[in-house]
Parts: sequence; C-alpha cells; structure tokens
Amino acid sequence: MKKVLFILSLFVTPIITSQNMTNEKLNEIFSSVSDTIQGQPGAWQLKIKDVTMISLTDSTNNRMRIISPIIEIERLDKDLMQAALVANFHTALDVKYAISDNILWSTFIHPLRELTEEQVQDAISQVYYANVNFGTTFASTSLVFPGNLSEDDEDDEKDKFEKRKF
Repeated sequence: MKKVLFILSLFVTPIITSQNMTNEKLNEIFSSVSDTIQGQPGAWQLKIKDVTMISLTDSTNNRMRIISPIIEIERLDKDLMQAALVANFHTALDVKYAISDNILWSTFIHPLRELTEEQVQDAISQVYYANVNFGTTFASTSLVFPGNLSEDDEDDEKDKFEKRKF
C-alpha cells in the first residue's frame, strides 16, 4: 500500500505544484512593477527607471523571455565581450548576456507555465541589474557564483549591488 501511495504521489505532485503562469498574470505583474508599459498580452515593452525591457511569450510552445537592450555590438570591444561571457558563468546567474540583431541583450528565458509570480519578479530584477551593471560588476544579483574572482573583488561587487535599489 505504501508503494502505491508513493507512486501515486509522484504523479500528483507535479500537477499540484505547476504554476500555470499566463499572459494575463504576466500583464498584472509587469503593470505593477513598471513605470510605463505598452503592448498587449504576449508582447510587452516596459520601462523601469530608464531601462527598457521587452517580454515575449509563446503560450502554444510554453516559452517566455524578458530581454533588455544594452549596447550595439559594434561598440563592444574584445575585453567587454569576454567579461560578459565570464559574467554568464559567475555573476549573471539566471539571466544571460546574449547577442541578437547586432545588439547585446540581458535575457531571461524560461518555460511560461512553470513560472511563479516570485520568479517573474526576480527575473525582472535580474534583467534590470544585468543591464545597469554591464561594464562594471556585470551582476544580476548580490550573489556571485564562485570562480576566478578574488574575495576582495566579490565583496566589492556585493557592496556595489546592495547599494542599488529599483
């Protein structure tokens, strides 16, 4: 009997814990955190302070992304490009620096339905901070994944980040 209950719980737990994020819920979240918002469910452009963000969803294929343009790639030098790639491993965390249409972007890409409201809010924050910290700490949060930074560098990055607020 215990085996049957255990096996049954494996099938029921994912159903109970699925979040079923929708475009309507995203619209509510984006409206509550942004200074301005344009577009319609599935394709938004929003601003937080002076940072532009775009969110696109594909509910049919269960995908969503939040992106923010940072700089045209012809303005990037080799050192900044390399620093962005290192940041993808150490300081960008759930967001990544990516290039599309000759623009360097801060990006968060995730399955749509599985997102929680807290994850969306955290994603917005990380996309924002990865944008504004590009060229300095390259950090999306105060957390730095262990790597090739000295402890003093990690402490400096945390101090700089913690002083910033939306």
